[in-house]
Amino acid sequence: MKKLFLALSIVLLLLAGFAGYINYQGIPSYEVKLTDYHASMTPEAIERGKKLTLMLCAGCHMDRPTGKLIGTQMLDAPPEFGKIYSRNITQDKEHGIGDWTDAELLYLLRTGVKRDGQYIPPYMAKLTVMADQDVDAIISFLRSDDLLVAADPSPGHDSEVAFLTKLLSHLAWKPMPMPTQEIPMPDSTNEVQLGKYLAQNLECFSCHSADFKTNNYLNPEKSDGYFGGGNATLNQKGQVIRTANLTPHETGLGDWTQEKFVKALRFGLKPGEHALRPPMYPYTHLTDGEAAAIFKYLQTIDPIDNKVDRVFYD
Repeated sequence: MKKLFLALSIVLLLLAGFAGYINYQGIPSYEVKLTDYHASMTPEAIERGKKLTLMLCAGCHMDRPTGKLIGTQMLDAPPEFGKIYSRNITQDKEHGIGDWTDAELLYLLRTGVKRDGQYIPPYMAKLTVMADQDVDAIISFLRSDDLLVAADPSPGHDSEVAFLTKLLSHLAWKPMPMPTQEIPMPDSTNEVQLGKYLAQNLECFSCHSADFKTNNYLNPEKSDGYFGGGNATLNQKGQVIRTANLTPHETGLGDWTQEKFVKALRFGLKPGEHALRPPMYPYTHLTDGEAAAIFKYLQTIDPIDNKVDRVFYD
């Protein structure tokens, strides 16, 4: 009995020591390996980059009262991760990204590792499978003279990460690898291929699969419950909103028409009720053709029987 008690005491001490180490060290850091990269800065890239930034980055980085990309508290982040803040991504050199190099931005967007080596957990999207041309477009826009990214000295807030975030960042969450081969743009004449590219790179699958914790960001289609919905997201009041099933099952988009889907996605319109609710907003920057391509791709994936009841809060 004494030996068992001693063994349990040792195990508990080791666990306490490990927990103390994790809590003290915080989010881990990694070696940064930069490439010789400079943004193209063509007018076409900047225009494309603005569109992508508004659809992919602004949702987290835009301060709604000011309409500027100065960062804000991410109220839809799961509370068990802590109090999470997005950063100022304007061209301010002290509080924003004005003194970052193009290569440092590329490394951050691809891997999730900042220039000082610190890793950013999955509450920031990583552009793991996005085409090189589109990643370049985003960086080109962030470097442009557009008023949306003009230098703003508003100081950001450091995230107050919880122990769970620190633990998972050591045990489960790791930086994404830098691509070793060119990632081309999708064939725009192939609607299903284009829809797949948009659905994966606009992070649609991330919310509409089963759970953030089981998403596969290198191979999105291997995510549990791929597009089957039910993932517990939060609105701006911290209330749970479970994501819709977007597979072609009758509990998902089985009886939806393309026209109905396009109106819901682009404008939040659905006969008799609200189509979209925070944390999702209408994708007004998509064209009808792009929205239709997403619908056509979703019609090709495996149907999942998962009825998600819609809840409306006051």
